[in-house]
Amino acid sequence: MLVSGPNTGGKTVLIKAVGLLCLMAQSGIIPPIGPQSALPVFDAVFADIGDRQSIAASLSTFSAHVAALRDILARAGAEGGSLVLLDEIGSGTDPAEGGALAAAVLKTLTRRRAVTLATTHLGALKQLAAETVGIVNASLQFDAQTLTPTYRLLKGVPGRSYGLAIARRLGIAGDVLELAERAVPDAERALDALLATVEARARELEAKARELADRETAQHDDAARLERRAEEVAAREREVSGRARSLEREAREQARAYLLEARKKVEEALGRARAAVDEATAREARKLVEQAIEETEQGAGSREQGAGWMSLEELRQQRQEPTGAPRRVLRPAGPARGGERPAATAATEISLRGLRVDEAEPVLVKALDDAVLADLPYLRVIHGKGTGAVRQRVHEILAADGRVKRFGFAPANQGGHGVTVVEFKA
Repeated sequence: MLVSGPNTGGKTVLIKAVGLLCLMAQSGIIPPIGPQSALPVFDAVFADIGDRQSIAASLSTFSAHVAALRDILARAGAEGGSLVLLDEIGSGTDPAEGGALAAAVLKTLTRRRAVTLATTHLGALKQLAAETVGIVNASLQFDAQTLTPTYRLLKGVPGRSYGLAIARRLGIAGDVLELAERAVPDAERALDALLATVEARARELEAKARELADRETAQHDDAARLERRAEEVAAREREVSGRARSLEREAREQARAYLLEARKKVEEALGRARAAVDEATAREARKLVEQAIEETEQGAGSREQGAGWMSLEELRQQRQEPTGAPRRVLRPAGPARGGERPAATAATEISLRGLRVDEAEPVLVKALDDAVLADLPYLRVIHGKGTGAVRQRVHEILAADGRVKRFGFAPANQGGHGVTVVEFKA
């Protein structure tokens, strides 16, 4: 791996850290690396880092580097399993000759399968990865705005040197830098511009990746909140549904009790009406019937509105449970002989089911006449639901009849919308 990039960019820090981590692991010291990391076991570790020039040994900077490379080439990779760390390879001499020597060393170590990390500023070496199998470029990310390293390794992308930018930051005069920029070869300038474009694109992609990651995290959090909210709502719905069923059962039981009580009172009043021997007693029995109905309405009002007489809108909410009613035979007050009016026989309930509108109308009118003549307190008209035409005509006739006090649908357990109960005026 050939790591390029600016000075103060962290290249030397990188290769030193790699060497120390490997030596720590092989010395039994747990290195500070991620839980999924894996380190090979090396038979030998070689490093050429720093300046080893020596007046006493007659070694210049380049001579010291060459002496180190000689020892490394003599020993590294001969039996495999070697780690080689080379800092600023090819520096200290003419860039062309230094680059050629560095390329030859790197190719040799690659053929020997030695794991090698080398840093460089030489532009010629940046093209080596494209020409040699087993060698890859890398760079350390650098903040071009602040000229500070981020210490993030970018594999596959060579780095810019930023030499002139760093010189400008350190105070080199502007006219000197202009001369230097004009002296840079066109090829180097074009490569530098290309690398700048690649770095900008990489930073843009990285920013988008962070944004997408943040958005994905936010979506996961929102989804988790919505899921918890849905569970809470479902639990609340189950609770409300259970309470509604409980209240409905309680209301039905209370309504049934009130209706049974009302029926008992009505039957007692009708029993007295059957036994009436004069008109005054019949009227008194009729008043008892009306009083029983009113008491039933008042008693059931606080529990289930309209347990007695109910409006059409209220009755629409009830369920249909039709029940039949017996025929009643009532006699008006006074004797039936000696020129007095005869006994009138009328039904307290008629059925219009199966009849057309024109057939049902005369049957209803006759039933109303008979009920009024027999002084009945009420009449049940069974018209069924069907298309609603017969029911509508029945209600029109009842609304226009001056003898009718009021009318409405029967309770749910007595026919609901299929039955209309008529109450006559006294």
